[in-house]
Amino acid sequence: MYKLTRHEEFLCKEIVDCAFKVHKALGPGLLEKIYEICFCHELAKKAIFFERQVYLPVQYDGLIFDEGLRMDVFVDKLIICELKAIDTVNPVWVAQILSHLKMTNVHVGFLINFNAGLIKEGIRRYCRE
Repeated sequence: MYKLTRHEEFLCKEIVDCAFKVHKALGPGLLEKIYEICFCHELAKKAIFFERQVYLPVQYDGLIFDEGLRMDVFVDKLIICELKAIDTVNPVWVAQILSHLKMTNVHVGFLINFNAGLIKEGIRRYCRE
């Protein structure tokens, strides 16, 4: 099993902190895009590098397929954050984050649902084995 580096652990804590700040300020009930903008603003305030809406091609049999897969926020090219603003987390979203981890060789990712009453109930961390 992969052990996260100290930098990855640091980033994980900062990601959770950013999610808490955004949720405390805005609460649940807004559009996902609003949370994404504010979450990224919090990362920027901490001088943490990130990319939004990162295209993820599918590579198979020596070919690259442009099928429109995207990661919501890719933090420091080490952590994938999928942001949601939904009532219930569908297993499809869990499969999505696990697929993104596998396809990118990234070891850790978050599924953050800002529509949760308490943000601690909306944050789930996933690690690739």
